[in-house]
Amino acid sequence: MASAIDPIRTEITELGEFALIDHLTKHIQLYHTSTQKGVGDDAAVMQFGNTNTLLSTDLLIEGIHFDLSYTPLKHLGYKAVAMNISDIAAMNGIASHMIIGIAVSNRFSLEALEELYEGILLACKRYRIDLVGGDTTSSNAGLMIAVTMTGTANTEEICYRAGAKTGDLLCVSGDLGSAYMGLLLLEREKAVFQANPHAQPELDGYDYVLERQLKPEPRTDIIEALKENGIKPTSMIDVSDGLASEIMHLCKNSGLGCHVYEEKIPIDATTINLAEEFKIIPSVAALNGGEDYELLFTIDQKDYEAIRKLNNISIIGHMTEAETEALLITPDNQAVNIQAQGWDAFKKRTKH
Repeated sequence: MASAIDPIRTEITELGEFALIDHLTKHIQLYHTSTQKGVGDDAAVMQFGNTNTLLSTDLLIEGIHFDLSYTPLKHLGYKAVAMNISDIAAMNGIASHMIIGIAVSNRFSLEALEELYEGILLACKRYRIDLVGGDTTSSNAGLMIAVTMTGTANTEEICYRAGAKTGDLLCVSGDLGSAYMGLLLLEREKAVFQANPHAQPELDGYDYVLERQLKPEPRTDIIEALKENGIKPTSMIDVSDGLASEIMHLCKNSGLGCHVYEEKIPIDATTINLAEEFKIIPSVAALNGGEDYELLFTIDQKDYEAIRKLNNISIIGHMTEAETEALLITPDNQAVNIQAQGWDAFKKRTKH
């Protein structure tokens, strides 16, 4: 029985990842005028002279963010870089430099780390990223990877999660839910293997969803296409934690509501078929799956004609008055509250 002098203990799981971030950062003070944007977006923004530097970081922990029983180290290295490039792209910037830190246990050989770095360097080559430093140390708990990415953007081009206006169109690149279905497929095959080590994995015909999970590509092409066509998003975020979660971020930061039309959410045919096989509604996979690394953004209605001519971009809804909620409009015209149920690093999980 706890005594009266025992300190109050609040479990982190009671808050969840985003409430925890809000709680820990609410007393931060900024001491330098060069800091244009601190905590609260896909990347921080610092201004030095006429140049804006974007800064983003991600931490990947074995057993939390990846499972090496089905994730090749080369793919993991590539993905670690790609997801950070995506954060810079979400600010409408161009990634340029990175540092990487790794902690490894003694179960990893030199050859294993060479494979990891092969993937890292492949992504750097493809996206012209300079790997300029980092740190390496030992670990008692497997593999951990920390990537810090920098980039640049002109002041007038930077996009934040805040900035959307009532009536702005809500757009998303590519398709959604594929990475999540790739994860479920890999988890299913892992369970089959654990039950019968002689079983052969059934992965034929699922190349697309597997690649979306294991080797995602940041949508730098979308950033280039928007700029080439003179379209400046009014707000933007990348889809890493699920469409619903990212919609809520845009609404919260812009102080607005939105209407999202379920039938407009872009979902690949392979994803639909696999979702049905898993008895999951495809739009639920798209809303709550995460790791798609597509770009979710709003545009002024005057850019409608320009945006509809671009490939791989879908208009899925519009922003509404602050007093309204984020609503999913079903094909039969029912309005359902959108709730962020995607990835949360501190959510309780059951072992597979």
